[in-house]
Amino acid sequence: MKNICFVFVFLITVASFAQQKRDLKLNEDTNLIEVVYYHDNGEVSQTGTYTLDGKLQGEWLSFDTEGKKIVSANYDNGKKVGKWFYWNNDETVKIVDYNENKIASVE
Repeated sequence: MKNICFVFVFLITVASFAQQKRDLKLNEDTNLIEVVYYHDNGEVSQTGTYTLDGKLQGEWLSFDTEGKKIVSANYDNGKKVGKWFYWNNDETVKIVDYNENKIASVE
């Protein structure tokens, strides 16, 4: 149940970025759109890249309103892959490993 809560909170957070201030830049070397989202207080909220067709790609980082890293996630063409790390007060509290967009293990 805790795993579902973590994923649900993360997805809600991502969905809320649609209305936040953001910076976009096309990286011509990788052909990916680099994006930085900001909290209302100006702190970075999330960083990552999109493919040209709008799919999440590579490492995405989420930060709290004080600038502390709270999530490190990985995507491949819009699918969750690899190890996702969740932090609480600078301590890793959960590691979720994804394989083909499905949870493979939780530490």
